[in-house]
Amino acid sequence: MSDLPHPTAPRPTARATYRLAPVLRPRGAHRRLAGWLERSPRALRVFTTSERRSKERLFGCRMCGQCALPATGYACPMTCPKQLRNGPCGGVSPLGECEVYPGERCVWLIAHERAESAGRAADLARLQRPVDHRLAGTSSWVSYWLGRDEHLWTGDDGLAAPPAVHRPSVDLGLPRVRR
Repeated sequence: MSDLPHPTAPRPTARATYRLAPVLRPRGAHRRLAGWLERSPRALRVFTTSERRSKERLFGCRMCGQCALPATGYACPMTCPKQLRNGPCGGVSPLGECEVYPGERCVWLIAHERAESAGRAADLARLQRPVDHRLAGTSSWVSYWLGRDEHLWTGDDGLAAPPAVHRPSVDLGLPRVRR
């Protein structure tokens, strides 16, 4: 059990992280830097190492390569021992403690408190798509600046409209169900 991540409270305040976020949003300079980094393997390794060290220290980042921090109150959901990206498990104690590590606060409770304190609670309703583990250890900043992770979360909780049902336009010869 010791190799499981531990719920981690970010070091910077929620207010500070939300204020810094606009500075890091993709711009022309960021896109050019990210493109150059991808063409320069040595520079990319140095950049990714720096990103890992700083985000690990500040947020407990696990370098999944698909950063969800902006949608989770800047509390890294990958620090959840179960690595849940869409909210807490059913085992959170009434005191807000982690089921796996009693005595430690659930990272999702931390995320809710941080998002609410910054007036960003609605961000938590966005659904996180499953993690592509092939990207583990890669720079999420480079992906973000190149626009590759815009599909990582939905705009809402996905409950507003029913999902589209694909109906084949041709008869597949399947037995029909009578009602």
